[in-house]
Amino acid sequence: MAKIVLVVGHPRADTFCGALGEAYRDGAAAAGHEATVVALASLAFDPILRGGYSQVQPREPDLEAAYLDCLAADHLVLIFPLWLGDMPALLKGFLERILQPELIRSVKAGAFTQVLKGKSARIIVTMGMPAFVYRWWFGSYAVKILKRNILRFMGVGRVCVTVRGSIEAVSAEKRQRWIEAARELGRRAL
Repeated sequence: MAKIVLVVGHPRADTFCGALGEAYRDGAAAAGHEATVVALASLAFDPILRGGYSQVQPREPDLEAAYLDCLAADHLVLIFPLWLGDMPALLKGFLERILQPELIRSVKAGAFTQVLKGKSARIIVTMGMPAFVYRWWFGSYAVKILKRNILRFMGVGRVCVTVRGSIEAVSAEKRQRWIEAARELGRRAL
């Protein structure tokens, strides 16, 4: 059975991103996986890396707990809405803060280690525009950055992507199908 950490990167509670995360968690738990939801809207931390990478900014307790959960996980799930063509600043700040090189023991010792090596990941992104427009016209920019420049750089192997577009325009039935699809992904730990 897999240990899964779901990072819901929406800055508000009670959103469709949150519903997708809960469905994924419920599906994973029903299949015997251990699944933890890290809802960034409920964490107490400063998302701004105040000194850049030139000085250490210690992690707040909520951030340290989330970091340790991510390190212990076999599979990471990042769920967020597309805003201005990218992930919300809260999610970007979360990633910058938990992956500060100065706070990673191996880097302190003078060696770079891919701290997420051996893990898999799923990215679930919601957006107002149609998913095919995001893929075709915009080239899935935010997903590519997250997948290649962050997750794979830090050692994650397989990264799968789910894009849910036209969120405001779809029917309640279609949203429910997407929630059930997230539940099934959780059951399968994908």
